[in-house]
Amino acid sequence: MTTATTKPNLDQPDAFYADLLTAHEGLTKEESDAFNARLILLMANQIGDRKVLNQLLEAAGSK
Repeated sequence: MTTATTKPNLDQPDAFYADLLTAHEGLTKEESDAFNARLILLMANQIGDRKVLNQLLEAAGSK
């Protein structure tokens, strides 16, 4: 079984964050929300493991 990675694991996180902000420039709230939904589904498809995705859903819901 694969386990979700929730510790920092992103190469150049600040650069990715800047790219993400750039991708949202000029979008309305509704367009931004739709973009985020598409991005989440593409990332979920890339991960491809439902058990890992469920672990991530649980981790995202934790406070």
